[in-house]
Parts: sequence; C-alpha cells; structure tokens
Amino acid sequence: MRGVKLFIVLLIVGLSSCVHKQDSVERPKIVVGLVVDQMRWDYLYRYYDLYGKDGFRRLLKHGYNCQNTSINYIPANTAPGHTCIYTGSVPSIHGIAGNNWIDNQSGQNVYCVDDKNVHLVGDESKAPSYSPANLLTTTITDELKLATNLRSKVYGVAIKDRGSILPGGHLANAAYWYSDKTGGFTTSSYYPNQNPAWLQAFNKRKAGDSLVKLGWRLLYPADKYIQSTVDASNYEKAFKSEKAPVFPHVFDTLADSDRYAVLKSMPAGNTYSIMMAKACMEGEAMGKGNETDFMAISLSSTDYIGHQFAPNSIEIEDCYLRLDLEIASLLRYLDERYGRDNYLFFLSADHGGAHNTTFLSDLDVPAGVLSGAFGADLNEYLKKNLGVDSLIQGLANYQVFINYNKLAKSGMQIANVKKVIMDWLNKRPEVAYVIDMDNMDGTPVPEPIKQMAVNGYNKNRSGIIQMVLNPGWYENGGKTTGMTHGSWNPYDTHIPLLWYGWHIPKGETNNPYNMTDISATLAALLHIQTPNGCIGKPITEIANYKHYGDR
Repeated sequence: MRGVKLFIVLLIVGLSSCVHKQDSVERPKIVVGLVVDQMRWDYLYRYYDLYGKDGFRRLLKHGYNCQNTSINYIPANTAPGHTCIYTGSVPSIHGIAGNNWIDNQSGQNVYCVDDKNVHLVGDESKAPSYSPANLLTTTITDELKLATNLRSKVYGVAIKDRGSILPGGHLANAAYWYSDKTGGFTTSSYYPNQNPAWLQAFNKRKAGDSLVKLGWRLLYPADKYIQSTVDASNYEKAFKSEKAPVFPHVFDTLADSDRYAVLKSMPAGNTYSIMMAKACMEGEAMGKGNETDFMAISLSSTDYIGHQFAPNSIEIEDCYLRLDLEIASLLRYLDERYGRDNYLFFLSADHGGAHNTTFLSDLDVPAGVLSGAFGADLNEYLKKNLGVDSLIQGLANYQVFINYNKLAKSGMQIANVKKVIMDWLNKRPEVAYVIDMDNMDGTPVPEPIKQMAVNGYNKNRSGIIQMVLNPGWYENGGKTTGMTHGSWNPYDTHIPLLWYGWHIPKGETNNPYNMTDISATLAALLHIQTPNGCIGKPITEIANYKHYGDR
C-alpha cells in the first residue's frame, strides 16, 4: 500500500512538472547579436568564392537571409545604426542623432555616449567617461531584462565604446570596450564599479598585444585576391609605421601606445573582440541559467580598415576572408556550449560604405569629396551678406547647425538666415538637395530621401538644414584616401541581415524590410514587449514560422 501511495505521489509530481514545462514561455538559452561595423550588403557575395563552408556560407545556406534590408533614416553612421538595431527606432525618437552632434540648447559639442557623471573603472583621475545616458528609449536588451524581472544577463562587447554601450541599453549588466591606452577592455562606473576577476585575468594575458606583434599578412596567395585593386594604390593610407600601404603590414617597431592603437585597424581587432565575448560568456555563465541571456557583439575593426583602405582594397578583402573564419569559430563555440538549437543568432551591420571617390573618378564615374573648407566658406559668405561672423555653429551629419546665441544677438530672423544659407548651398554643384527641416513640404525632395531625413531629425540634436549630396560624393575632411559613409544611398544603407539557430527556418526573402524591424522581430520571437520607441514590424517570414522539432 505504501508503495502504491509513493507511486501516485511521484506520478502527480511528474505530471505537474510536465504541465509546468509545457506552460512556460519557450525561449532560447541565449541570443547573440553580431553587428559588423561598415559591412556593405554585397560583401556577402563579393568574396563568396573564397569563403569557407562554416562561416558566412553556413549562415546563408542554413539560416534565413533578409536580402532587402535597409536603413530608413540619415545619417547612416555607427552610433545611430547600433541604436536603431537594438531599439527598433530612429534618431528622431531615440535621440542618438549621430556619433557626434551639437546640442541646440547649449551649443556644446556632444559625443553620443558622453556622461560627465561616470568615470572609467580603475581610473584614479575620475575623468568623465561613457554610458547610455543620452539614449532616450529602451532597447530590446532592456525589454528582455524587464520581461524577466532583471534576471536575464545582458552584456555588450566591442572595440568601440558606442558599439558596446548602446546595444546593451540602460539595464545591461555591463558593457566592455577596448582601451588603446592599456591594450585591454574596460568599462565605466555606470556599471558595477569593479572589473570582475575573469576580466582582470583576460586583460592580464595581453592577447591583443600578441596579435599585433604577429603583424598582418595575407591569408591566401596574392593571386587569389581578384576582387581588389592592386596593393599600394593612391586610394589608401599607410599605417604610421610604414612608407607605403602594402602587405605584409609589420608592427614590430611600434611603441606600446601605437601598438595598442593599431590593433583597431587590423583583422586582429575582430579576433580580440570575439575572444573577449567568449571570455564574458564563460566568466558570467551566460546561457546557463533559467532565463534567456543576451550577448551583443560589435566588430569595429572592419570600420577602421574601411575608412583607411576603402572597399576595393586588398586589405578589405583579406579582412572579410579572416572574418569568415572568426564567424565559423564563433558558431562552433556556440554549438558546443549551448547546442545548435538552443541559441538565437543574428548578423547585421550598422551601415555600409561608399567607394573611394578617386577610385570612381579614375573610372569616369561621377564622384567627389566635399572641400575641407566647406563650412568656413559658408560662414564667410554669411559674414559678407549678413554682416555677422560665425553664424554657423558647425557642420555635422551633413547638417548645418546655426549658432542660436549669435543669431539672438544679431536681431535677425531665422527665416532670413536660413534662406541665405540655402541659396548658397543650392548653388553648389555637389549638393543635390537642401532641406529646411522646419518646412519639409516646401522642399521638393523625392522619396525615400524625404522620409529618411524626417526619421533622422531630432529637434534638439540635429542641424536645422539637411544637405543631400550627389551620389558618389561625401564629406571626408577633404581627404582623398580611404572613404566614409553617412548618406542615404544604397552603398551606405543596404545592409546584410542573417538569422540562424533557435526557431529560425532555412530560406531567404527579397521583401523589403528596415533596420527598425530587427528588434520587433526579436521581440516577437522571444514573446516580450518591443522597445518603447520601436516603430518596426516583425519580419513575418521568421516571426510567423512554426517550429516543430528538429529542422
């Protein structure tokens, strides 16, 4: 009799646990977001023939590819891009109007993650450091924390501070970025004001220093690199330690400070970032608890290399071939640590990048660089015609910022000043459109440019006049080497978006989606609230997919 009673009790307990398991919200052990800074969409296919089977090809063949994903605002820069991916919102709402902007109330220059109330951990000087304080909305990582009553773990890792801080949101356990003063990763007092033991041990290894000392040599024989211009062209800028921008790039003679800095502009920077992300996942036991955790990784070195060498360089080709190997390594790590069907992975980019303008001009394709004296010339014109010096506070994000203190003292009407500015800009042959952001309907601008300008305009952090340059033109401080980004054009705004892992079907779509749809899709998959400024919609081919056992 006693045995029968025990059997019944065990049966009830077992059935109760089954019911509980069936009724719980199904989520992956961990979400891993990988943002490749400055990755043009066409890099998925430009170097495809040399990619291995376990990196980009694995994602393309066994994951889901959103082929037609675009940024739906300007400027297409790093800070707004990372913020948009993780908020599902646009600068007009989330407030990260650029990497830098001029505050229209104070007239002060602002860096996107500036925070005078925090300092670097371990910095005795207590100098101001960085946090997400300037971000006006929540992120998908914040919403995951809120959905689990803060039990989920969220970490951000990147070479760039903004590449780790903004994805982590307001509630991240920590965001870590690279210090080119120490050669290790650091954080600020916004997060726990002490580096954990695993991070201290990681930094002590000086792995980044060792990677730099290895130099940068081609991964394959030079004749394999058929998608690039010749090594050593006038489109590229050499490293500080060399006379010409040619392989191999050797850094043996660099002092510590220079060696730490050069890591950012090598594929080794991506290697180091992924090493750091793995150390964080292990050190914080991410994905090993009862709640879904989130690791936000940004690979910044692709952007530094692109700015220095431009898209058609052999350096960019080699960088992406090496990145392919890093992605393969990361996916294998996730397979082994969590199991293939227990992690949700996505890869995207914060923006793309333009071809070098001299490269295009040499091919008789219209292109050019805005003069480095552009802003000074405009101020001089205003002084001559209005009698007031320095009416322009500055130019940033292809926007004109007016010095409102000067304007108030002058007694002039802003409408008259804007008219003079716009008249001058409209006469410039490199300028396609000039938009008065106070009077959008008064400016004939085609879609989607008009809506992208509206989405990018934040009244407190954006210039009142938006310039749109001709295709192929950009502002690069007058420099003709390297390249930059920030415009509405497809080379800057058509981005890759690949999904893989937990509940992700195989396939692809050419239906149009926006960067703002990434967070909305994550929210739908995880069954949590979208960020509080999100304007995106779930990607239905993924969000509506029904998972029935193994694929």
